[in-house]
Amino acid sequence: MFSWLIRTVSACWRPLSRYVPMSKDEDDVFVGGEDDVLLWCRDLEKHSCGEFSFAVVQANSVLEDHSQVDTGREATFVAIYDGHGGPEASRFVRDHLFLHLIRLARENGTIDEEVLKNAFAATEVGFLSLVRRAFGITPLIATKGCCCLVGVIWKRTLYVANLGDSRAVLGHIGRSNKIFAEQLTKDHNASIEEVRKELMSLHPDDSRIVVNVNGAWRVKGIIQVSRSIGDAYLKKPEFAVGPAYPRFHLKEPLIRPVLRADPSVCSRNLQPGDRFLIFASDGLWELISNQKAVEIVHNNPREGIARRLVISALDEAARRRKLKYDDLKKYDKGARRAFHDDITVVVIFIDHEMLEGKQSVPELSVRGFIDTHGPSDFNILQEVAMKTNSLK
Repeated sequence: MFSWLIRTVSACWRPLSRYVPMSKDEDDVFVGGEDDVLLWCRDLEKHSCGEFSFAVVQANSVLEDHSQVDTGREATFVAIYDGHGGPEASRFVRDHLFLHLIRLARENGTIDEEVLKNAFAATEVGFLSLVRRAFGITPLIATKGCCCLVGVIWKRTLYVANLGDSRAVLGHIGRSNKIFAEQLTKDHNASIEEVRKELMSLHPDDSRIVVNVNGAWRVKGIIQVSRSIGDAYLKKPEFAVGPAYPRFHLKEPLIRPVLRADPSVCSRNLQPGDRFLIFASDGLWELISNQKAVEIVHNNPREGIARRLVISALDEAARRRKLKYDDLKKYDKGARRAFHDDITVVVIFIDHEMLEGKQSVPELSVRGFIDTHGPSDFNILQEVAMKTNSLK
């Protein structure tokens, strides 16, 4: 417990330089892969109720997708943090959201939808505090944001929380023994009519709350997602950036926040027909449909399946430009962004016999695109049980 507390405190007091760029040499990620130097993968690992496959491909000059999988003996945590405007927000969320979840779960003696919401809220408060400290040094820190997708499997229940347009899709076997895709999350993106209507109903006095720019709907004509962590300049007037930054400058004063940081949250008791979950950043879903993705997973071996999904997306990205994937691999990071976004995929297989908790699995923490892993702190169930017994 004491060592966990030290790690938590040190994470919260890391210097600004970890999240606010002080030099051009800010990209410290490992790159690897069999034949694409921008592709990283962990082909197959165990988690609390099955196995998982993990893959990331970089497109931006600095990777903006950050991600992690943490496995405890009786619980599994998966998260994708898709940054925009740079990697600062996604790095911060990666370093803090899981720790907030652990703290709140311990305090409440459980994991539920409210605990997930509060973990998101604490992370938002923390990042806005960092923005406040750094704004005088680099005003553009106020324009950094992050979409967040989190999934937790605990006590035979799946909890999912989402901000932005990353997506969780369930592969489910129906009565006809065919695989069906069920989207578990809502995309918070202005390209969706329902989202535009929600924004207009919340801002009836703002005729420019959503604007079509070159065929794409954007909030205030700037950003497509309607919910995020960060993007402080669209939430608090004190972080408004001036005309020196025309891409982010609002011509009208900000009266109220135009982006939200409260996630859509759902929970589901795992059913016998539930076979696997695909968690992925929008870079995948821009290129592959939900149904095609679950069919790829269902019809191929588990090992390397996340990598197979990423490569399927890259094949499609190349095809749309009348190229082949081999041609695409010749482009370096930065130049690759003209063809596709950073893409992160985690496939979580559900082996129902393991839900009984009779098989031991390693406690593991894996961060996407960083070729290191170590023990996980995600042992909530055991600690809660010990706490409950001590009170009897």
